[in-house]
Amino acid sequence: MTISSPSRTSAAASLLDQSGLTDLAERLVEAAKRAGADAADAIAVRGMSQGIEVRDGKVEETERSEGDDVGLRVIVGRRQAVVSTNDLTGNGAATLAERAVAMARVAPDDAYVGLADPDLLARTWPDLDLVDSAIPSIDDLEARARAAEDAGLAVKGVVKSGGASASHGIGGMVLVTSHGFRGAYLRSSHSVSMTAIAGEGTGMERDYDFTSALHAADLDAPERIGRTAGERTVARLNPRKVATCKVPVVFDPRVAGSLVGHLVSAANGAAIARKASFLNGRLGEALFRPGVRIVDDPLRVRGLRSQPFDAEGVAVKPLAIVDDGVLTSWLLDCATARELGLATTGHAHRGVSSPPSPGAYNLHLAAGEVAPAALIGDIAQGFYVTDLIGSGVNGVTGDYSRGASGFWIENGEITYSVSEVTIAGHLLDIFKSLEPANDLVFRYGINAPTVRIEGLTVAGR
Repeated sequence: MTISSPSRTSAAASLLDQSGLTDLAERLVEAAKRAGADAADAIAVRGMSQGIEVRDGKVEETERSEGDDVGLRVIVGRRQAVVSTNDLTGNGAATLAERAVAMARVAPDDAYVGLADPDLLARTWPDLDLVDSAIPSIDDLEARARAAEDAGLAVKGVVKSGGASASHGIGGMVLVTSHGFRGAYLRSSHSVSMTAIAGEGTGMERDYDFTSALHAADLDAPERIGRTAGERTVARLNPRKVATCKVPVVFDPRVAGSLVGHLVSAANGAAIARKASFLNGRLGEALFRPGVRIVDDPLRVRGLRSQPFDAEGVAVKPLAIVDDGVLTSWLLDCATARELGLATTGHAHRGVSSPPSPGAYNLHLAAGEVAPAALIGDIAQGFYVTDLIGSGVNGVTGDYSRGASGFWIENGEITYSVSEVTIAGHLLDIFKSLEPANDLVFRYGINAPTVRIEGLTVAGR
C-alpha cells in the first residue's frame, strides 16, 4: 500500500489542476482574434514523468521531467500557421499571436483548412477514469523495478539482468477554440519492465516482458513480469535454423497487434488523400474473412489511449474500421475529410507545434472462436512468431517482409526455438487468410489475440 505524504498530495493536486492552462489557452485565442485571425485554436499540454532503472541490484538511472507547453493555430482566409512556446511571461500571448497571424498571411493557400463544424463538437463526455491521483515516490518505483529483476534472475537458466525499470507519468491536454469549444483531460500512466539474459558467449539470448496501465492497481505484478521475461529468455536458447519454405505462420498476441497497426496506417486518411496507400480505392471491400472485426475505441474506460474528444474538439466514439471482414472507414480529421469529400471520424491528433492529423486510439482485433491450441493443432510444419525485427513493410505497395524469431511448429506442437529468419508476403494476402483465436487480452495500445496466417514465406538458410 502506498501512503501519500502531504507534499505528494499537494504535488498531485497541482498537476491535476488545469484551470491555469485553460485560462492561458483562452488568452491565446482572444489575442489571435485581436491580431486579425479569422479563426484560431490553442492547446496547452501538461506532462510529468519519473522513472528508475536498476541492473544487477543497483540503481543505474533515475529521471524526472515536468513542464507545460502551448501551441496556437491561426487561420486567415484559407491559410494557417502554427506556433508554440513554453514561455508566455509578460506580453507573450499577444506577441505569439501576432507572429502566428503574420506567418499565416504568407503561408500557401489550403482549401481544406478550418476548424471543426460546431455541430460535431463534443458538449458532454463520460468519465473514462483516466487518472490515478496517487503519485508513487521514487522509492515505490525502485521497489517495483527490484521485484521484477529479482523474479527474472530467479528463473533457472537466466545468467544476468538486462535491466528492469518502473515509471510513472501524468499528461494531458487543454483545447480552446474560437468557435466556443472548451475541454480538458488528463491521463496517468504506470509501467514496469524487465529484460533477462541467458546463455553465454555467442549463444546468449535475451527477452523481455512489460506491463503498463493508467492505474497502478491494473498493473501485472512486477514478480510476474520478471518471471515471464526469464522464462521467455530461457526458451529461446539453442535456436535452430530452418530451410526456406512456405508454411502457416502463427503470431503470438504480443506481435499480432502489429498487423492491425499496418492496416490502420494504410487506412489513415492522410495516406489515402496522398494516394500513398495500398488500400486506396478499397473502401467497402471484404479484405478479411467474414466475422473479422477491427475496432478503434477512444471511450474504453481506463484505456491506454482513451480520451473524451479529439484534437479539434470533435466528439469521439467507437469505430469498427473492419466489420464482418469489410473495410468500412478511413481514419479522418476535418481537413482530410474535406479533401476526400467525407465527414471527420473524430480521429484528429495534434502536438503543440503541428496542425491536426489523423491517428488511432485504442485498437483491437476482436477475438475469434477457436482456442490457440486448436488454431495450431492441424499444422504439420509451421512457424510461431514471438518477436519481430525491423520495419520492412511498404504501406504504398503492401509488400511485407520482417525479421522474426520464435518457435517451430511440428504436428500441432510448438517445439524448438528458431531465430534469424525472415517472413514475407503481401498484406492483402495476409489479411485475407487471417484467423484470430479466442485469447484476446487488453494489455497494449493495439491488442490482438493469437492469429494464424496461411502460406507466408519463411526465409531461412
